[in-house]
Amino acid sequence: MANKKFDFNKSLTDLNETDLKARIQEDELRLKKLEFAHAISPLENPMSIRALRKDLARLKTALKKKALGV
Repeated sequence: MANKKFDFNKSLTDLNETDLKARIQEDELRLKKLEFAHAISPLENPMSIRALRKDLARLKTALKKKALGV
């Protein structure tokens, strides 16, 4: 699992700010859809919501770092 997170973070360094913003919007929409589907009927894997939230946080952190120039 730690390897997956490392690969995800490494792939974020290759993206520019506009790509990060687009990916954040896509993931936020996907999260809303997942949460709505889960409210109607339980998901087969509800941990996917948590994983998506964490990925979204990583995306937002990467965007902030790029904006600050770190």
